[in-house]
Amino acid sequence: MTKNVAIAGFLHETNTFAPSPATYERFLEGGGHMPLSRGDEILRRCPGINIGAAGAVAYGEAAGWNLVPLLWTVAIPSAHVTREAFETILDELIDRLKTAGPLDGVYVDLHGAMVCEHHDDGEGEILARIRAAVGKDVPVAATLDLHGNVTRQMVDEADVLVAYRTYPHVDMAESGRRTAVQLDKLMARGAPFAKAFRQLPFLIPIPWQSTDIEPARSLYDLVARTEAGQVTSTSFLMGFPAADFADCSPCVLAYGETSEAAEAAADDICAEILYRECDFNGEAHEPAACIALAQSLAETASRPVVIADTQDNPGAGGDSNTAGILKALVEANAQKAALGLMVDPDAAAKVHAAGEGVTVTLSLGGKSGVAGDEVYTADFVVEKLSDGQFTATGPFFGATHMDLGPSACVRIGGVRVVLASRKVQLADQSMYRFVGIEPTEQAILVNKSSVHFRADFTPIAETILVCKSPGPMALNAEDLPFKNLRENIRLSPCGPVFSPPKLETAAAGF
Repeated sequence: MTKNVAIAGFLHETNTFAPSPATYERFLEGGGHMPLSRGDEILRRCPGINIGAAGAVAYGEAAGWNLVPLLWTVAIPSAHVTREAFETILDELIDRLKTAGPLDGVYVDLHGAMVCEHHDDGEGEILARIRAAVGKDVPVAATLDLHGNVTRQMVDEADVLVAYRTYPHVDMAESGRRTAVQLDKLMARGAPFAKAFRQLPFLIPIPWQSTDIEPARSLYDLVARTEAGQVTSTSFLMGFPAADFADCSPCVLAYGETSEAAEAAADDICAEILYRECDFNGEAHEPAACIALAQSLAETASRPVVIADTQDNPGAGGDSNTAGILKALVEANAQKAALGLMVDPDAAAKVHAAGEGVTVTLSLGGKSGVAGDEVYTADFVVEKLSDGQFTATGPFFGATHMDLGPSACVRIGGVRVVLASRKVQLADQSMYRFVGIEPTEQAILVNKSSVHFRADFTPIAETILVCKSPGPMALNAEDLPFKNLRENIRLSPCGPVFSPPKLETAAAGF
């Protein structure tokens, strides 16, 4: 009998300390992936792109499912999802779900770290409303980002949660496929899996979560090996450490034929993670020192030295517009250097009005509100203009169509800057090439990204450095003004524990 399966997606990674909220307009744009899509648009746009829904759709079509596409949308990471955006999108999704006819299963593409203006647990609320719409007997399966901050409500409302296993996330579509496999099993067995859920007691800095390096590389090998026998699915989510609510933390999920199998798998994975906790630390450099080191390495390098401007990563809530590392490049007289993306629509409009070959005065940076992010004013030569339209070529974005709005390559001395109007993290070599910069020919490349750039840049990099230039995504959680984490969670691997700030009491009559 043909299975009727609904397909939906609603994704956002929320940095509660970031400067810009996720409005409805940001979801319409799509955050570097496909724009808000409805019905059959989802099926037409999924092939060839790297999102969870694409893998689920491909599996479902091969399995002969009758796919019922509802709505899929994502916004680039930022501050809270506005009440208007959340309710508008979710109301439409649920209305479409209620009119989808009898369903055998529901697949949902989620992130796992959505915080809204009115709901700390965005995904918990999404899954609760989906569950209320379809009832307790229809299995609901969701794909999650590896950075999800999973809550008990999410685990209770979904029949299975399956997370990515790579960072850079080159396996988003593959994770959607794995989720669809689990949904198929649930529909066939007619009964839920046993579940095990463990939250871990420390936060992990984003740059050291990369599965290309240790300890995550070995830990994810263990996660994959543990998924065997009576254990149907295992996930390790390293969490998104810039969300100020009680469930911000890494976690482990395990599902099995029996409770004993699921619990044992979760215990085994957690034990190894805790054993490797202190290994989740790495080296980061201040801007001037980072550029000096890059220049020294570049003298004998045959490939570019790549720098991650991690604290202005738009993939983690930054706006890709701080200028600290640009200033450091210029002051160090860096040569054959390129930086991307610097997102400033006003500056982009100014250079388009000036035209190619013209020297213009630009004031960049100083808009984030972050301490140390100062305005940098200088003269730049406009080398090339672009409408911002191109197709990505690397493994993270896949063949996604990009629209960065009016864009340009501007140069100051030996430093070229990719200036754009719409933000997306620099995670694809095509984001240099579309304005005439060949990344492989540069001595130094500065990418406003934390880890995703590694998927396309590690093969061309001499080495990769991490820079702590001022930006909204603090490398160290100790630098963030948390108020609502659970007490005694460690703010860094083997680091200090969180204590809620003490309320000040007014002196009355003393």
